[in-house]
Amino acid sequence: MPATDYQGVSASFTNFGRSILSIRRDQVHSMDSSNHGATSQELELEAFQRQVAERFRDLSSVDSNELLSVSWIRKLLDVYLCCQEEFRVIMFNNRGNFNRAPSDRYILEFFERSVKALDVCNAIRDGIEQIRQWQKQLEIVLCALDNQRSLGEGQFRRAKKALIDLAIGMLDEKDSNTTLAQRNRSFGRSNVNKDHKSLGHFRSLSWSVSRSWSAAKQLQAIGINLVAPKANEIMATNGLVVAVFTMSYVLFFVMWALVAAIPCQDRGLQTHFYVTRQFIWAVPILSLHERILEESKKRDRRNACGLLKEIREIEKCACQMNELTDSVQFPLTEDKEVEVKQRVKELGLVYEAVKDGLDPLECQVREVFHRIVRSRTEGLDSMGRANTHQ
Repeated sequence: MPATDYQGVSASFTNFGRSILSIRRDQVHSMDSSNHGATSQELELEAFQRQVAERFRDLSSVDSNELLSVSWIRKLLDVYLCCQEEFRVIMFNNRGNFNRAPSDRYILEFFERSVKALDVCNAIRDGIEQIRQWQKQLEIVLCALDNQRSLGEGQFRRAKKALIDLAIGMLDEKDSNTTLAQRNRSFGRSNVNKDHKSLGHFRSLSWSVSRSWSAAKQLQAIGINLVAPKANEIMATNGLVVAVFTMSYVLFFVMWALVAAIPCQDRGLQTHFYVTRQFIWAVPILSLHERILEESKKRDRRNACGLLKEIREIEKCACQMNELTDSVQFPLTEDKEVEVKQRVKELGLVYEAVKDGLDPLECQVREVFHRIVRSRTEGLDSMGRANTHQ
């Protein structure tokens, strides 16, 4: 759907009264114009829809230069964590209702999608570690060429080797991630025992993704059968299924955006996003989806190992530095030395941006992972307790 198609929907952002939930209320109360209005549950559910829309609208307002940067990805994860916490409150407040059809099917499908998202988090962690390896090569180049009284052949040979290793690592990203997946622990305990029974079905708590794992297939599994609830289902559940569908879609989009940005096994971005305009959060989410897809189609990004802004900057600076090291002759002329210092300075800025951003980003991915696990566990537990009291 072109971005221009969304503009006509923007008015609904401020006029929330015609959302799916309030349409339902209008139908219920149409025979009584003096009706007292929405219930507290309806207000809670409408507020959730509105907050999701506002947060993604803010994310979509970023300019192209900042889209898919580490800082933007961190904001995206913040949005997810806020939405997840609000949805967790909705689950708690309506725990008894989630045991009834069709709410029970929707919430169990959401929990299954959540489990699949755990593997995506693990793969993204491996991708962050891969970027760290590239960062180390940048550091070698900086150590060789920065703050040196004089630059000789030895320093340039050392820098050149690091640049070659960096180029190979970025080209061979798929194999590198496979190796990382075999040796890296994930977000669980670092010394967890190997008794898989103790992990139950949460294998992802302690192990990275397998050699045959595919990000594209995992996204497909998360998005399968993710369709908007029918009017009779909305009516039967007092709108609860709308909240579950909304959170499922947020989960789906966030995982897709992470795969788009960060190197991981068998990346594939041709995932379709279908959602009706009646959901006011659909406008900014579909707009972001379109912008990210457009970025992936740019000539210099088509074969990129990840669309993260900092990855593009690493590639650009490394390429320029590589060309420069090929062109130098000794002894260096004054002009060439000035050029080298300028390139080193630019490389240093990229290095610092990557260095400062990766640790907080990994912490957020870890928090998303644990929040998914905790929310699922609490949800299933509360549903079980509700069953025992019926």
